[in-house]
Amino acid sequence: MQTKALAPEYQGALTKMSVNASLTDVLAEGIRHLKQAELSGSQEEVARTGLAVAEAHRRLGQVEEADRAWKASYRAARSAGATGAMAWALWSGGTLARQRGSLRLAFRLLGLAAELGKRGGDVVARGYSLAGLAETGRIQGDYATVATLHEQLLAEARARGEARHTVWALEGIAQIHRNTGQLDSALEMFEEAAVLAGDADDRRGRAWALRGIADIVSLRDGATERALGLLAEAEVTCREMKLSSALAYNHKMRANVLFRAGRYGEARAVYEEALAEFRAMTEPRGEALAALGLVKARARLGRDRAATVAELDELRGRLSRIGLLNAREMVEKAYAELGVAPVAERAASAPSATHKEAPPTAAPGTGPVAAHQEAEAR
Repeated sequence: MQTKALAPEYQGALTKMSVNASLTDVLAEGIRHLKQAELSGSQEEVARTGLAVAEAHRRLGQVEEADRAWKASYRAARSAGATGAMAWALWSGGTLARQRGSLRLAFRLLGLAAELGKRGGDVVARGYSLAGLAETGRIQGDYATVATLHEQLLAEARARGEARHTVWALEGIAQIHRNTGQLDSALEMFEEAAVLAGDADDRRGRAWALRGIADIVSLRDGATERALGLLAEAEVTCREMKLSSALAYNHKMRANVLFRAGRYGEARAVYEEALAEFRAMTEPRGEALAALGLVKARARLGRDRAATVAELDELRGRLSRIGLLNAREMVEKAYAELGVAPVAERAASAPSATHKEAPPTAAPGTGPVAAHQEAEAR
């Protein structure tokens, strides 16, 4: 039986805060209780209240503040010898690293968090950290490696009745199915996630699920108005809870839906809005995806071919450097879709000029399974 959604990252004096609390409220309460904890001298309480501050900053897109906060939480936890609190701080740091496009660092921090969660007997911290590893691999596009881990985490979440984690796992697997062309099963999972999130009063999880449903019904069925209606419903939650990242991804999906419907002028405007939002929170993956959509929309509206190629070439290199395999593949498809070719492939006929670089792979020992195995072995 699924429980009501909880927010285990709100710890110490903030344990009663709702998973649906506005992030500005979480931040204000977190800062207030953090000051009280510092005055009390309890380093473990400083670590646990500091975690909520770090997470609120991160989700509000305030990355520099989030970086300082999770590190301060970790230092306090370490000084208190609180292994579980150390795991949570590293989880927050790893999640922030992924958000900023530092995938290798994310794998490292989340792997260490999983190890400390196991060592400290904090099952939830370990589960969240393994989920972070799985999500990092999925975002990278390494589906074959992380699909099994997603399934394992879904089974564990169902067994423990953890609604929020069940919703997360369903959405992750659904996204893998969607990106590998299994649209029917992806839709079923997104719809199940939406129902579970609604029953558990997990508004954030439901907003992400609605975005996934909108994507599928637009892509598979051409149901533009239904998709836009689902995204409008999700946007209300994003704004009320101040979910900056989720709102930006919602807008990017709205632009995708408009683009598929041939409404290129509207799509261009919404891609520009999403791009500005991603840049404001220093989220390179979202920024690159919004930029790709914007390039395609401008091309459909008559943009100069040379300018289109130059922008696609820049995006191709940027995504390769970040290590986002699926997004890099999307750029490759965009060349064909728009009837253009990379400059390097048109500049000369010599093999050295036309050779296409191989997609990047995770460095040895830094991928999700390697980090998982390292954590399990220690």
